[in-house]
Amino acid sequence: MELLYLGVTFAVIVTLVWMKRPLFLAMAAAGAAAAALWGVPPAAWGGILARGLAGKSTVATVLAFYAITLLQRMLEARGRLVKAERAISVLTGSRSLNVMVTPFVVGLMPSVGAVLIAAPIVDRIAGDDLDAADKTFVSSYFRHIPEAFMPTYASILLALQLSGTRPPTFVLAMLPLVALLFALGYMFQARKLGKARNPSPRADGAAQARRAAWGELLRSTWTITVSVAVILALDVPVYAAVFGVVIVNMLLDRFTLGEMPLLLKRALEWKLILNTIAVMVFKEMLLHTGALSRLPSHFSALPIPPEAAFAAVMVLGTLVAGTQATVAVLIPMAFAAPGAGLPLLVLLMGMSYIASQVSPAHVCLSVAAEHFKIPLSALIRRTLPVAAAFTMAVAVYYGVLKSVGR
Repeated sequence: MELLYLGVTFAVIVTLVWMKRPLFLAMAAAGAAAAALWGVPPAAWGGILARGLAGKSTVATVLAFYAITLLQRMLEARGRLVKAERAISVLTGSRSLNVMVTPFVVGLMPSVGAVLIAAPIVDRIAGDDLDAADKTFVSSYFRHIPEAFMPTYASILLALQLSGTRPPTFVLAMLPLVALLFALGYMFQARKLGKARNPSPRADGAAQARRAAWGELLRSTWTITVSVAVILALDVPVYAAVFGVVIVNMLLDRFTLGEMPLLLKRALEWKLILNTIAVMVFKEMLLHTGALSRLPSHFSALPIPPEAAFAAVMVLGTLVAGTQATVAVLIPMAFAAPGAGLPLLVLLMGMSYIASQVSPAHVCLSVAAEHFKIPLSALIRRTLPVAAAFTMAVAVYYGVLKSVGR
């Protein structure tokens, strides 16, 4: 019956998300359903709510989201991502490299609008050598690679908090898969572009232009690279690293006291904050029921390995309800199983990432398809061969990590 109860709570989330209701409402409804199914007495609701609202993980995650959004607003205010693209265009001599690197750099900061920055850039670089569907794939695919591993994305931060995994450990474990994503994107599409048809790099002024481009690239991306480097090298909380960079950037980019109040206000993404709190409260409700601690014994009775079941649910959940909702439900369950650790997290997040690239619930895909005026199905068809190859590679990599861990 307990597996049935978990299925019902998951179905509540999927149904409400599918009906375009906000995630925080879906999580609240699922929490209420869990309380009713497991008979949690009203006297316990206050403590559950307090732990979800003010717990250490909740506070750290909300602060991280706010710091990242504030930095993003500052970069937008100074046009840094656009300037970074122009610098990359000067520095690279290969169109294939340009259409890979530029959307990736644009995607380092989490924003739906980033794909709208990447799309016209790819369109200009590719010209008539790629059709509209290919350009859509390239724009969306390379822009989303940071979403597979960067602790600046909501789903990654949430997974790290719920699994208790340190950001440096996760990022380092994901790097081989990131390299594979680039390789697959190159083999399936980017290699068609070959070398750029730009003037010779030996032309007059080329050396000076390169030096200027390097300077612009460093000025435009140092906030992102330093934030990530500090998180990985010093293992400090995400919010502490990013807030430190924000303060330095205020001085270097000469933000005035008149500009900052508006930026601070625009960085308050209330929907994201409410989503995070609702996820944490839901997790506390499941912990209170004891369902998570009993889950391993339930899965041990299934005829398939638990990790295979979790991976299948992660893919299906992401396709239907999106990454964040599925991560919120599945990661606590998966990490209640025996032997859960870094290999399992890599498996689940790898599966979630690639499923999101063919999911109709992923809004960025529709935005990219609409920009190039193609049906969403055309983009999904371009992505499916890459998704199949990556899925098999993730399964193999999971086995390698698990064997090394032993």
